[in-house]
Amino acid sequence: MEMLQIYTRNLELTDRLRDYVDGKVTKLQRYLPNLDSIRVDLSESNNRDSTRRMVAQITIYVPKAILRAEERAGDIYAAIDAVMDKMSRRVERYKGRQQMRRRPAVAEPIVSPTTEAEMEQVEEEVPHIVRVKEFEVSSILADEAIEQMELLGHRFFIFVDATDGRLSVVYRREDGDYGVLKPTY
Repeated sequence: MEMLQIYTRNLELTDRLRDYVDGKVTKLQRYLPNLDSIRVDLSESNNRDSTRRMVAQITIYVPKAILRAEERAGDIYAAIDAVMDKMSRRVERYKGRQQMRRRPAVAEPIVSPTTEAEMEQVEEEVPHIVRVKEFEVSSILADEAIEQMELLGHRFFIFVDATDGRLSVVYRREDGDYGVLKPTY
């Protein structure tokens, strides 16, 4: 399997663009010698704002973690530069956490109750599914799930809790702390 995979949508992958991406990504490989692969997605969106039309997304697969960053700009090269800056910060944070090897304890599962007003608001809005993602769910500890969520830049993360084998969701609360959702059967 090739280490670097470049995918494009609505955009031609020229030799110049490939070389530019390859040169930028090589710098990341120096900081993450144990990475499995890197996926770069480049596309041109139908965004009306021409300064945010070009999209660059980088996904780095390292053992037991995935690092992802996305940026938009008016020029594909500017989008690549911006996403590389963001990814560099994520790599530094990942490396720092790996070196510390200390993780804060996660509190007991916290589930916020839904009020009738919140239920009515949800009923008034009629959202529709615009994207379906399938992903592998791994058996990890809650603190590892929090770390993975932060590395991806997401607000929640689904995982199988290694302590009890139950499907769980960890999420960031508005107060900055974390919560864990566990279904009962």
